[in-house]
Amino acid sequence: MPKKTSSEPKAEKAKKANTAKPKKAATPIKEGYYVKVEYTGTLEDGSLFDSTEEAGCPLEFQIGAQQVIEGFEKAVAGMKLNEEREVKLQPADAYGDYDKDMLRDIPRDRMPPEQLEVGMTLMATMPHGIQMPVTIKEITDEKVTIDMNHPLAGKVLNFKIKLVEIKEGELCSGDCCSGGCSCG
Repeated sequence: MPKKTSSEPKAEKAKKANTAKPKKAATPIKEGYYVKVEYTGTLEDGSLFDSTEEAGCPLEFQIGAQQVIEGFEKAVAGMKLNEEREVKLQPADAYGDYDKDMLRDIPRDRMPPEQLEVGMTLMATMPHGIQMPVTIKEITDEKVTIDMNHPLAGKVLNFKIKLVEIKEGELCSGDCCSGGCSCG
């Protein structure tokens, strides 16, 4: 399907993206809308892994912009303002299955000189220049085994979500990025 284009000037698009108006309770959430949610995330054993209460503020993201995990976005997209919902996300809708192929053995002399410990998280620079967190799984005199899986990969995630704000917006098509939209 071709992308929809607009003759509207970039500055006007950016201005509209920044002046989104809060919506009323019955407003259905559409792609491009900005939402704020309060949530608590727990694992199957009940242990807490994340919470907006602990963060001190709601999570804000744009529907359709792939800023949060797929299952979480789908759950929120079906909600109304001030609605509360509990959802259980299987790994496929969260951080994926645990992949043993994401374990790598790195020669000990190629690791940072600092004191390394099993369970420690390091930032690794990938061949394409992007940095990602990795977890140390094993240390020997010759090598360090790192795990590049997300720490929540392979886990079922439970969320209690409350939708606290909805604002109109539109997804950036790439031609409005003058610093005023979420993709700039």
